[in-house]
Amino acid sequence: MNGIRVGNLFGIPFYINPSWFLVFGLVTFLYGSDLSRFFNLSGPYPWILGMVTALLMFSSVLLHELGHSFVAIRQGIEVKSITLFIFGGLASLGEESKTPGDAFWVAIAGPLVSFMLFGMFTAIGIFANPPQPYGTIVGLLAYINLILGAFNLIPGLPLDGGNILKSIVWKITGKSYRGVAFASRFGQIFGWAGILLGANALFGFTESLFGVRLFGSTWTLLIGFFLLQNAGRTAQSAEIQEQMSGLTAEDAMYPNSPLASADLSLREFANNHVIGNEANWKKYLVTDADGKLIGQLEVDAMKTVPTSDWWDVSVRSLMEPIQSLPSVSANEPLIDVIARIEKEKSPALIVQQDDGRVIGLVERVSIMEMMQRRAAAEEESSQQEQLPEENASEFSSTPK
Repeated sequence: MNGIRVGNLFGIPFYINPSWFLVFGLVTFLYGSDLSRFFNLSGPYPWILGMVTALLMFSSVLLHELGHSFVAIRQGIEVKSITLFIFGGLASLGEESKTPGDAFWVAIAGPLVSFMLFGMFTAIGIFANPPQPYGTIVGLLAYINLILGAFNLIPGLPLDGGNILKSIVWKITGKSYRGVAFASRFGQIFGWAGILLGANALFGFTESLFGVRLFGSTWTLLIGFFLLQNAGRTAQSAEIQEQMSGLTAEDAMYPNSPLASADLSLREFANNHVIGNEANWKKYLVTDADGKLIGQLEVDAMKTVPTSDWWDVSVRSLMEPIQSLPSVSANEPLIDVIARIEKEKSPALIVQQDDGRVIGLVERVSIMEMMQRRAAAEEESSQQEQLPEENASEFSSTPK
């Protein structure tokens, strides 16, 4: 999410999205107008109080996000940023919690902070009994934190309640992507509900449904769109994760990865790897007799050797030292491989067996190609299953 960086909070980059200024101005205006009207305040005083109220309100949102962040940090998870925007706040985490229990505590931490702030402001209002209009502001902040905590417990992604539901389904099924898919569907349901309620409030279709009075506003409509859009994204992500379930790094390697033995002659290398290779690799990883990585070979370097000498010159003699490349185990789950690529900002990962033998190369493109091949194979299989019975060959073993 784009935003203006305004500093760090406990080492966490803090951003403000431009949409925040719109809400900040609106809240300042509305609260300032109410304070001026109800308490007969004049001059800039009510607007200053309105601005302070807006700042305290967004400070509550910020503390809510810090609640998530501190629990994540204790679990060893990097918090990339905290951003305030039109619908509240967002703490961006570097990775998902390792267990459903950890995911639950990260999710519940934000609402717990909001409920604690509700209790604190309520106690201030009761025991300190501040004079007006300060008492009204304290009561308003208590109410806002109560609503913030309760609203975020709605069991649909991307809300905290959705993440709590995700962790529960994850615990039951043992699959995090199933929790994401389940909670995303609930998020879409609540998103549509918000859109319908907001549209009903704007156009006045009906005041009640099944005897229950309906409520809504433009804000409800906007929140509905927000929930629907983000829940849809997480549902797509869960679908991709489900497709990758059970797949490993070895499954996503290039079928013809750029690997060559150091003991090959240049002629053998050209015949076996270069000529007729549609991949047209510009560089190859060079391995020794045990399959261990020892260098790299630029294909263009072969031009420095006359073709008549290629039988007498080995790949080893032309290879260059290679900088250390990140590697991944062949049986590493593909979901974790993708996370490694994103985290290390690496264009590719070397795939190794447990004994250190290099067997291939995996990167974003090879993963996409593998998924496309699987999708095409599944579609072809589905089409074959749908062939009408009368098209079966006379040699078919299907009983007549």
